[in-house]
Amino acid sequence: MKVVTFGEIMLRLSPPNYLRFSQTNSFDVVYGGGESNVAVSLANYGIPVDFVTRLPKNDIGQCALMEIRKRGVGTDKIIFGGNRLGIYFLETGAVSRGSKVVYDRSHSSISEIQTGMINWKEVFKDASWFHWTGITPAISQSAADVCLEAVKVASEMGIIISTDLNYRAKLWKYGVKPEKIMTKLTSYCDIILGNEEDAEKHFGIKPEGLDITKDGRKIKAEAFLSVCKQMMKKFPKARKVITTLRGSISASHNTWAGVLYDGNKMYQSKEYQITHIVDRVGGGDSFMGGLIYGLIQNPNNNQKALDFAVAASCLKHTIKGDANLVTVTEVEKLMKGDGSGRVVR
Repeated sequence: MKVVTFGEIMLRLSPPNYLRFSQTNSFDVVYGGGESNVAVSLANYGIPVDFVTRLPKNDIGQCALMEIRKRGVGTDKIIFGGNRLGIYFLETGAVSRGSKVVYDRSHSSISEIQTGMINWKEVFKDASWFHWTGITPAISQSAADVCLEAVKVASEMGIIISTDLNYRAKLWKYGVKPEKIMTKLTSYCDIILGNEEDAEKHFGIKPEGLDITKDGRKIKAEAFLSVCKQMMKKFPKARKVITTLRGSISASHNTWAGVLYDGNKMYQSKEYQITHIVDRVGGGDSFMGGLIYGLIQNPNNNQKALDFAVAASCLKHTIKGDANLVTVTEVEKLMKGDGSGRVVR
């Protein structure tokens, strides 16, 4: 089964060694983005995957292309144009100081993409799954239009469509309410991933009769059942609604779990204690990559697919950079309870 993802890949610039922006004289360079991160995860698991985007035809665009190509992701559907790659600056937090992101992605190549530039029927001709996120339509109206163009063609061709709702308050700046655009796009989806903020900010959906509690340790999984039911009522095509459950004890210590609702039953994963976070950026993307892999490999076993996604994203928190560079064997080892971190000789 071949997967196609669509979105923006960016240049990430981070001060080294937990320095603040005001302290650093240099930046570590990483390339990443929500949909490209999912593609890299799937390629690591041996799933054929293409990443579709628009890159500037310059040295920085070429570096981004080389980065995803070396991870085994198909790049022949990428188009070129525009003047710049989007940038984001990441100040990595520690203990009680949270991480901070500053975007510099206005007028990036993909923000100026137009409908008709990508031949979606050609892109999807040998694909079985299409994945997009709420980040792409938040970039610009034209990016939202191309995303809609893609989901319409994918739907017509009978391709499974998934989304990670990924609400980004700093991106929705072009004068359209997210609900209008995201409702239309999400109506085409079979698989929906989103947390409590995504559901509220995009669709005004909140838990009914039960508060979501954040006591610094955990978020109650039961609080999401009414959210899942409301999501399925709003989006009848959806077959599964999934959320990650992150409890933030500090920037360095989180709890991590997930739930999946298939319209009949709510599945819950075990909860992991991630006590020494190396890099939490891309945690949700690694979950989505693991979920897609899990559902492809175990289409009739929601519990196993969910458990794989949670374990995979737990491991991502130990890896610097945007992408999850773990293997199926490593994920399955953690799923079986071996989180010892012993040296493999």
